[in-house]
Parts: sequence; structure tokens; C-alpha cells
Amino acid sequence: MDITKTKASEKITMKLPFAKLAIAASLSFSLIGAAAADTTLRVSHQFPGGKGDVRDEMVQLMAREVKAADVGLELQIYPGQSLFKAKEQWGALVRGRLDMTSLPLDYASGRHPEFSATLMPGLVRSHERAQRLNDSKFMDMIKTVINDAGARVLADAWLAGGFASNKQCVTSPDTVQGQTMRAAGPAFDEMLAVAGASIASMPSSEIYTAMQTGVLDGANTSSGSFVSYRIYEQVTCLTAPGANALWFMYEPILISEQSWGKLDEAQQNALMAAADKAEAYFAKEAANLDQKMADVFAENGVEVVNMSPENYQAWLDIAKKSSYKTFAENVPNGQALIDAALAVE
Repeated sequence: MDITKTKASEKITMKLPFAKLAIAASLSFSLIGAAAADTTLRVSHQFPGGKGDVRDEMVQLMAREVKAADVGLELQIYPGQSLFKAKEQWGALVRGRLDMTSLPLDYASGRHPEFSATLMPGLVRSHERAQRLNDSKFMDMIKTVINDAGARVLADAWLAGGFASNKQCVTSPDTVQGQTMRAAGPAFDEMLAVAGASIASMPSSEIYTAMQTGVLDGANTSSGSFVSYRIYEQVTCLTAPGANALWFMYEPILISEQSWGKLDEAQQNALMAAADKAEAYFAKEAANLDQKMADVFAENGVEVVNMSPENYQAWLDIAKKSSYKTFAENVPNGQALIDAALAVE
């Protein structure tokens, strides 16, 4: 018996399992590498998910479009403050702890007071003018602040809003006297306070409970939030936007610059294409939200009124002596921002 040949044969036999293991390991690492190449962006917002809120629909639409593009990118959506609280989202975004958000921008005015211009009483007035503002010097100035802070706008969105109360209809300025009201930002807070209201600040997601427990008598927020948060269950009168919408708020879809920089060109293009579709969808739906709100409130036994041109002007006169004046005097480029917005026909 040839002992040398036997030992050589044993060595070959012993090597075969190790060779198979090496190949399997190599394939395994390749698969892991392929999975790791896919990017998932976490998207946070405060609005109810899966219940028809147009802001949630915008990001859901983007998620579907991005997935269909097949560029190794997915959006994972966390609605209803399930990932970050409403007013924590901006800080998380610019620090790179959050990838994307649908955010009422004035929520971040504590860090960037310029953002209060995006919820300035009477500055927008109509959906048509809101669309024109998107392509104006005014929005260029706002977006410069956003960019410098570490984020960028993917899709523009302006929502109209109104007033609701369980005390009396909010029409002329004197109707808020003695009411505890929630506005949404410093400019509306100041205007309401000058008119005689007490102010309680909170995100729109907390209005229902605050009214239910007597913390609030009334509030103003967007048409979308009035319906999504079922505020009609807590009020007796709604002042709908109508032709004289005093309340308009900018609520864009934003991405962290840190997250944007990690995407390859194909992923960035797919995300922008999806954002364009989401913005077009929103622009088509925006005006419908106002009518939907009025209909839902009326169906639930709430009185629905509109603000007259005279009452609108009375509110605007108060705002110009309070909110506008304070903003112009205390905010960097405050007067320039107001002038740029008012320059839009």
C-alpha cells in the first residue's frame, strides 16, 4: 500500500469541505454587501397615517415612486410622532439623526425666527398666491436659511386654515376676547394676544385633548389638521378659509443635507422625481381640503361661517401693528422678507 498516496488523498478530501465553506462564506458576504448597498431613509411626521391626511399621502406617494424607480432606495415612514415628537423633528433633521420630515416650518422658528414669515397673518390669502410665492424671491430667502441650517426642500406645500371655537364663532377681532386660543407660531400668537385672547402654545396634534380638557377654548390650524385630528368633535363653530384666508402655513417635505449627500446620483434623481409628483398631487388637493373641512364640520353639527372682507382687514390691521412690526424689527432680514412676500402679485 502506498502510504504517501493515501495521505495526499486524505489532504485533498479534508480540503474539499473547507473549500465549500469558503465559497459559501464568499457568497454570503456578497449577499450581505448587496443588501447593505440598499439605502433606507426614515421619514417622520406628526400627522395620522393611513387616514387620508394629505401630508401623509405626499410621503406615501414618494415612497411608492422611489421604490418603483428600483435604485436601491426606500422610504420608511413613521407617522403620528411615532419616531420624533412634532417639535423635535427639525433638530433631529439638521443633526442627521432623521433623514426626512413633513414639517410645519414655523415649528422651527425658535431656532430660525425667519421661519415665522411662513405663518404670517394675511401674507398669503389664497392658494393661487401660495403657488406664486413658491417661485419668488421670498421663498429663495427662506430656503437659503433652510439650506444654511443643514436641510433642503424636496416638495413645497402651503395649507390654508381657519379658526374653530367652542365658545363663539371667530369673525371680528373682538370675538376672541376672553378665549384661550392656540395659534401655531409667534406671529399669530402676538396678533391674537393683542386682540384680547390668552395664548396656549402646542403642536396641532395636541389640540383635541387640550380642548377636551378645557385647556383651550379655540384654535386655528390647517384645514387638513382640523379634519385629521377630528377637531369637529370638540367645537361648536368653524371659521373656514373661504375667499379671505387669514391663516396659511408652509409645510414642506424636507431632507437632511447629511442624508442627501449619502445618496448616489440615481437615488437623488429618483427622490426628486418622486417629490415633484408629490408636490403636484398636493397642489391639486390643497383647495379641496378647505371644502372637505367645511363639509365634515357641517355634517357633524358644527356651525360653519366665513370671514368677511371687513373682518379680514380688521385682523390684518392688528397684525401689521403687532406681528409684522415685531418681525421687521427683531428678525434678521425681517422687513426684507415681508417686502419680498408682499411684492408677489
